[in-house]
Amino acid sequence: MANLPEVGATSKGPRPEANTEAQPGAPIDRRQIDGPRLEASWRRMLAAEFQASYMAELRAFLKRELDSGATIFPHTRDYFRAFDLTPFEKVRVVILGQDPYHGPGQAHGLCFSVRDGVAFPPSLLNIFKELQSDLGLTRPTRGDLSAWAEQGVLLLNSVLTVREGQAASHQRRGWERFTDVVVQQLNQQREGIVFVLWGAYAQKKGALIDRQKHHVIESVHPSPLSASRGFFGSRPFSKINAYLRSRGEAEIDWMLR
Repeated sequence: MANLPEVGATSKGPRPEANTEAQPGAPIDRRQIDGPRLEASWRRMLAAEFQASYMAELRAFLKRELDSGATIFPHTRDYFRAFDLTPFEKVRVVILGQDPYHGPGQAHGLCFSVRDGVAFPPSLLNIFKELQSDLGLTRPTRGDLSAWAEQGVLLLNSVLTVREGQAASHQRRGWERFTDVVVQQLNQQREGIVFVLWGAYAQKKGALIDRQKHHVIESVHPSPLSASRGFFGSRPFSKINAYLRSRGEAEIDWMLR
């Protein structure tokens, strides 16, 4: 009954052929029986969470949503795409979002990101405006941020699913506890990570971060409601790279080609 991985499931190896007609980024098809796989390093770190009672409750909630005929984003194969693209030991930066985009074709498992060819949501457009202002880069023409993830930027939403057209509809169902554990594991097991907290919702997770071990960048959210009150001009991208340089690490190449 889960559209979540059982312990032992991994992103490595062939996947079952169920629902092969589904396209990436499409809504969940309730006929799917194979939950998403979880990348091996994250599976080791998070195995206990998939045995916890709150995760069973989350599975049951998602099943009820599907049984009711609701459309859920992203596609089940993309629930944990952020983890697949950025294994635990490769994480250098964490950008925290809230919940997935709830419009058709938008969400694909990376916060603030949309697939190529999809119109930029307002928050992403503002991120690109700040990127251009901060680093002098040409404003991207594509909204897929996978290239950032592949360099060690974990693009993590606090809540990993949403009902179509209903923002925040899957909050307080268990995902927040799961992503709290993600942040806690990174905080405890790693050091020198840059945590980027845009807006009050993301900043709640700041209490989980040891600022003696890690670097935290905070500002208002890039949404149109708040971007002009401190997001524009905050220069997060140059600050991230300056910190990485101070540790002798390679900078993030923020250009989306």
